[in-house]
Amino acid sequence: MKRLIMVAAGTALALLLGGCATTIRSDVTTFHQWPAQMEDKSYVFEVPSPQDDTLEWRSYQELVRGQLARQGFRDADGATPALTVSMRFTTTDLPVRVLEPMMTPYFYPSARFGYGYRGFHRRYWGGWYSPFYDPFWGPYPAYQTSIEHHYRRELQVSIKSARDGKRLFDVTVHNTSRNMSTPEIMPALVHSAFEGFPGPSGVARRVEVKQEPKG
Repeated sequence: MKRLIMVAAGTALALLLGGCATTIRSDVTTFHQWPAQMEDKSYVFEVPSPQDDTLEWRSYQELVRGQLARQGFRDADGATPALTVSMRFTTTDLPVRVLEPMMTPYFYPSARFGYGYRGFHRRYWGGWYSPFYDPFWGPYPAYQTSIEHHYRRELQVSIKSARDGKRLFDVTVHNTSRNMSTPEIMPALVHSAFEGFPGPSGVARRVEVKQEPKG
């Protein structure tokens, strides 16, 4: 009965932890020359290169579109835009070698004649050490090597004037985590890019976004 109660308690704890929100921390650096007043916030996305125009890129483009809408921007929808928006992202796998201490038994054979010793113990037979093979087992510190994968992600979003190409807003978001899935992390990175838009210029800051678990 006690075992069943412990298992049930452990399962409940796992479900409770599984439902907790995840905090995603990113380093955000913004440079901008954003006008104090901008009446026309219509925009179009710059067309990416053919190798970058993937379904994944288009999915993240929709995330940026959603954040732009929150800031009062609107899609030009075929009309002449006032702004152009560009976006790029990268994910880099950074494998890290980890040394973990472990205790491993060792086999220490000792068979000496005369007044010898075995490990930390002296043993004599009539003034002479036993001539028989007398192994000694004991622990000694050793290390095992494992590889941890850390994933560094970078998101860049730029907004320029469509009329003269002047850069008005550049933001770079960096995040490193052990989560291999970029689609799970990207909503938080896009949110961080527009947090407090346009934000302080030329200042690196840490932005935390709580992300609720799916389902």
